[in-house]
Amino acid sequence: MSCLSGTQLVLGKSFTLPYLIPRLSSLHHPLTIHPIRSNFSPPLLLPVSSFLSLPLCRCTDEFQDFLKEEEEEGEVEEESSYEEEYELDVDALESEAMEAVRRYSSSLSCQLIIEDETDDLKGLSGKEKTRKSASKSIPDHLLPKVTIVGRPNVGKSALFNRLVGGNRAIVVDEPGVTRDRLYGRSFWGDHEFVVIDTGGVLNVSKSRENVMEDLAITKTIGMDGIPFVAREAAVARMPSMIERQATAAVEEASVIIFLVDGQAGLTAADVEIADWLRKSYSSKYIVLAVNKCESPRKGIMQASEFWSLGYSPLPISALSGTGTGKLLDLVCSGLKKIEDVENLDEEESYVPSIAIVGRPNVGKSSILNSLLGEDRTIVSPISGTTRDAIDTEFIAPDGQKFRLIDTAGIRRRASIASSGSTTEALSVNRAFHAIRRSDVVALVIEAMACITEQDTRIAERIEKEGKGCLIVVNKWDTIPNKNQQTATYYEQDVREKMRMSDWAPIVYSTAIAGQSVEKIIVAASTVEKERSRRLNTAILNQVVREAIAFKPPPRTRGGRRGRVYYCTQAAIRPPTFVFFVNDAKLFPETYRRYMEKQLRTDAGFAGTPIRLLWRSRRKVEKDEGKAATRTR
Repeated sequence: MSCLSGTQLVLGKSFTLPYLIPRLSSLHHPLTIHPIRSNFSPPLLLPVSSFLSLPLCRCTDEFQDFLKEEEEEGEVEEESSYEEEYELDVDALESEAMEAVRRYSSSLSCQLIIEDETDDLKGLSGKEKTRKSASKSIPDHLLPKVTIVGRPNVGKSALFNRLVGGNRAIVVDEPGVTRDRLYGRSFWGDHEFVVIDTGGVLNVSKSRENVMEDLAITKTIGMDGIPFVAREAAVARMPSMIERQATAAVEEASVIIFLVDGQAGLTAADVEIADWLRKSYSSKYIVLAVNKCESPRKGIMQASEFWSLGYSPLPISALSGTGTGKLLDLVCSGLKKIEDVENLDEEESYVPSIAIVGRPNVGKSSILNSLLGEDRTIVSPISGTTRDAIDTEFIAPDGQKFRLIDTAGIRRRASIASSGSTTEALSVNRAFHAIRRSDVVALVIEAMACITEQDTRIAERIEKEGKGCLIVVNKWDTIPNKNQQTATYYEQDVREKMRMSDWAPIVYSTAIAGQSVEKIIVAASTVEKERSRRLNTAILNQVVREAIAFKPPPRTRGGRRGRVYYCTQAAIRPPTFVFFVNDAKLFPETYRRYMEKQLRTDAGFAGTPIRLLWRSRRKVEKDEGKAATRTR
């Protein structure tokens, strides 16, 4: 039978005699002694005085080492679990933290794959990828612009994708897909320029019914809750809105690519567009491109009938790339080179992007137009009016530059599948892609609808992507009988329904009237600064030490408790903290949320998600001691 000390007979291996004596000295009744698993006789009763006089048996060195190891594992109550007993290799921990963040980001990206992301990479040639990474940071407003115009369904978006690389514009074999102006940077040789995709320009001689058929405008999908008169008015205005966007693109262009369909042949709409360009924009350089001429021999014959338009036709194929090299040569001959741009690199090194997302018809495009002070995108009660992700440069009143991204409304997947609309599915993919390439996301909700299930799902996606977030409550003027407490009660309701994003600031606005829209930019700027902030390591460890002192990690049934050795901020955008602990499994999810809450309370980081990574790390001395014990 092995010899055991009195303390082990009483309470097992969790306490040592020096810590136990002060507690037992206050007892005035007999203490029940429970034997451990061994060949002992049944339990017996001993008075406290007898227990205190029990001799401590000196056993073999192996057993004493075993007791010492077990006592070290349970001895965490009287001393801070944050204190370290050996020299930390800070440089090694910092390197390990950076590697942990890299692996975590890589695994998270694999989980959040966007369907069209691989197609975008396949659409880029090696030369285009190299150019995109090595391109100079010239502001878009300083680059010359090239606008593509033509009637609907002649391949303007396909040519746009060919020139800028990738699948920026939605390409579907149906008319009226593109509605707003879509901008993209392109290059050819030493020239760099901006290409503008536009919606189809229609001739005014067509009836409204034919126009709606050509643009595939519906009166039913997405028009629920809109009065019949408003539906008719919105549908009637849609063609003129698309043409107004195309006209604005033509006016700011240095070169115009007039695109026609070689397979369909010459149409009356082509003749009217040619006359319009000749009369109104004769001072601009115009190139007539005949698309869908895949065969070089047939292409010459197909292009011959377009000589009557008064321009020299050039047969091309936007899908296969045939003739696009000659087209770019002609385009660059009408462009001026940009010089003296070396001093712009530092100024334009980083421009934060703000994506405006939300459900359909919550006022995303109205917010963009109100911020810019112009009709940059089409605003209509027709659900799904915006389809592509529209990028626009914006300069705030304080001089801060932003890139605003207007996106299509995001509906539930089941609703998109039931509608059978390929265009809407691609639009939603573009919206998710816009979230990924943004820095701050303005989640727009409708004031009367408040938070819906779809809003919560979008917020979850924003948090997983690690983007800053602010909640914009639009159409605030529709709330009846507002008083001083309305906003307070409304915010409580939003926080209750969006608990995982309770760190996001809330802005109330009425975009159509231009009320409080400037607060969106102010809040987004603050969120971006918090997202890019790095906390000093000494301050960070002090915050963690105080949090652990106030609420230590919970103890397991076996008496083990988590210990934090070191903490560091390994990344920004979003702020990522790595905790080196004895065993990550000893820190449950509830305690991790507590630690995140304490970091936000003491260090800020409002409006941005923060990531906490927990790395298990055994003490070197303990590992070596255990290994030596086993060898004996």
